[in-house]
Amino acid sequence: MKRIFLIFLCLGIFSCKGDKSKEVEKNTTSNDSIDVEGLLPDGLMATEPVILDVEEANKLVELPLACIETEYPNKLGQTLENKEAIGEPHELHPAFYGCFDWHSSVHAHWSLVSLLKQFPKIERKEEIRETLTKSLSAENIKGELDYFKRNQSASFERTYGWAWLLKLAEELKTWEDPLGQELAANLQPLTELIIQNYIEFLPKLNYPIRVGEHTNTAFGLAFAYDYAKATENQKFLDIIKKRAQDFYLKDDNCPVTWEPGGYDFLSPCLSEIDIMRRVLPKNAFSLWIDDFMPQLKKDDFQMEVGEVSDRTDGKLVHLDGLNFSRAWVFYGLANEYPEQFGHLKSLANEHVAYSFPNVVGDDYEGGHWLGSFAIYALQKSQGKVKE
Repeated sequence: MKRIFLIFLCLGIFSCKGDKSKEVEKNTTSNDSIDVEGLLPDGLMATEPVILDVEEANKLVELPLACIETEYPNKLGQTLENKEAIGEPHELHPAFYGCFDWHSSVHAHWSLVSLLKQFPKIERKEEIRETLTKSLSAENIKGELDYFKRNQSASFERTYGWAWLLKLAEELKTWEDPLGQELAANLQPLTELIIQNYIEFLPKLNYPIRVGEHTNTAFGLAFAYDYAKATENQKFLDIIKKRAQDFYLKDDNCPVTWEPGGYDFLSPCLSEIDIMRRVLPKNAFSLWIDDFMPQLKKDDFQMEVGEVSDRTDGKLVHLDGLNFSRAWVFYGLANEYPEQFGHLKSLANEHVAYSFPNVVGDDYEGGHWLGSFAIYALQKSQGKVKE
């Protein structure tokens, strides 16, 4: 009966435009007025959070600056239509050729923009600006656009790289600095193509992809949702909400004890929660999670961190990324619903504390991408990420 009620509730909300969604946002409790740490039950020790301050930012910025123009080693992920399609990474991807693979280069650029926005006086600020200006030129983005328009590139980076491209576009569009607006305009043709790719692909996807790596559908929808909301793209927002509900609204009892997989950097269960937290209003989300993963509401809920045995192994080091992505889901829940999920903030802190000391100075197998995950998780811990 509760499931039927939830479905009708969501359908009713989805069919109403504008005012209803604003009321939902207005009624959502803000983390600004509640001490989340104070909600921890007696006897439960809170792990000290890692704080993203200018000192940490100065360290973290070294990672994207070191890899954005590092062309080799490189994993192209290319389908060749003919021998003429072969080229060096910088020829195929004038903007995003570094950092081992395309998507890592994209979120390395996001890291630079994000850190510079938060810390305008960061030590290497001029180098960051020069790097972004050179890399995200209109000419370079045209080269990226040309690659996506190749016959064999329709599924290139679907949807993980697409999601990070939109996260970069969102970061640039919401940056008031003239450089941000210039680079957002340069990126816009590729941004529009990625949006169109989503709009064409999502209706054809009959079943969500529930894995702990790149093709996870819930992750791809969550970052796309953030972009659509930030830019008030209602058409895009509507299709994301609809497909998320189509895919996940009837889900029950997520088998979280099966996690993590050995190569996971995303949690299939938590990624699903992350998108449903965005698309469902408060009452509907509470009913949904009671069926999907009710143990999260218990004050004594625990989840062991993902343990990394070898950080020189590009797949095994994924588990550091899993710790950060789990943390940002926990922080998101604690920030938006502190009365129900405030206890998860301590668990998020534990996950970050395990992996954060290994980010800077780590082997290139992790260093080319893990910084982005750490930055995003730390932003969520401080409630600095808008959704």
